[in-house]
Amino acid sequence: MPYVNIQVTREGVTPEQKAQLIKRTTDLLADVLGKNPSTTFVVIDEVDMENWGIGGLPVEEFRAGLKLTS
Repeated sequence: MPYVNIQVTREGVTPEQKAQLIKRTTDLLADVLGKNPSTTFVVIDEVDMENWGIGGLPVEEFRAGLKLTS
């Protein structure tokens, strides 16, 4: 009984995109590991931007730094 938790920043992920994530993740586990789709759980958590960090920085600061160096 696989359980997959997908966490994304809360930036307008649509219900259609979430449905694709659930379907494709379930299909991947069935194809690669032979897992039964009817017992595969996929949970999507949307995390507020201020609760997400990369490289020691809040994600918005990290992204701003990438724009400056590009």
